[in-house]
Amino acid sequence: MLVHSSTSADSRPEAMADVPGACDLQLTRAIIQYRDVHETQLPGGRIQDIGLGLVLEGRYASSAQVIDLGSGSVRSMDLSTELVILDWAYEPTLMHVHSLVVAEAHDPEGRDPARDSELRRYCFRIALGVLDRLGFSYLTRPSLLRVGFRDVCRDLDLHEGTAFRLVLGERRVARIHMNYESGGLVVSTGRSSPDPIFEDSLTSAFPSGELRRGKSSGPTGSVWYTVRFPLPLTMEETQAHLLAVRKGMERLLARFEPDRHRALRDVLSVLGTRNTLARLAVPAADVGTETVTSRPSSLTVH
Repeated sequence: MLVHSSTSADSRPEAMADVPGACDLQLTRAIIQYRDVHETQLPGGRIQDIGLGLVLEGRYASSAQVIDLGSGSVRSMDLSTELVILDWAYEPTLMHVHSLVVAEAHDPEGRDPARDSELRRYCFRIALGVLDRLGFSYLTRPSLLRVGFRDVCRDLDLHEGTAFRLVLGERRVARIHMNYESGGLVVSTGRSSPDPIFEDSLTSAFPSGELRRGKSSGPTGSVWYTVRFPLPLTMEETQAHLLAVRKGMERLLARFEPDRHRALRDVLSVLGTRNTLARLAVPAADVGTETVTSRPSSLTVH
């Protein structure tokens, strides 16, 4: 009997999509970079988190158990639709993190977010090691910007969110967070109409940025702004960009909250400013054409 095999489109079941659009990889041990789509609590994320996670259990991507390498917090994430894998941890490393998670769960002091626990210290060493090995690229840039912007917020306005809050007047507060993909700033005001004085202050505070105005949908939508900057293409440009953001926020503080600005200036003059990225020995690389020059085989985008 002659069996005829056909691979034409006519033989494909109509209900089957050509591209399923969902990840079915075994993700356990993956070190991932998670995005806004995975965070819904606070724009810009929590101050303790850095957006880099180690997948503790990833048999099913749609319900993976991920520990943030900044805060040491474990959460369930849906990684089936958008995912950046930067590296893979060794099995002994994964087992050690598991043991630290279990130990901290039975230690009341270990759950104190103000206490730098062994779990958080170990996880952060993993994160810095990964960024150090991979160097600067268009894939690691969002993580570098997030770590650097977190330093700025911890120096100038330490609270639960990775954002900078500014009192503009009675019952008026602006909130500034960073879009880590673009390096731009997003400013929410709570006002339903433009504020020319504040707009002029933003332009003066960030002279290298491009200010744009938008408004939330709906009849009572609030006005928001974006401050766009040229994308940093090297580690040196990333550091310079973060310094410009820091200086701009200090200018806004001096303009709208002079007492707070003076107090912070005195404290930082004694303690110094945070600069976590200075701990990275990132090799110089030409990424002007967005080329990954360090360990390209370990970088995966889904």
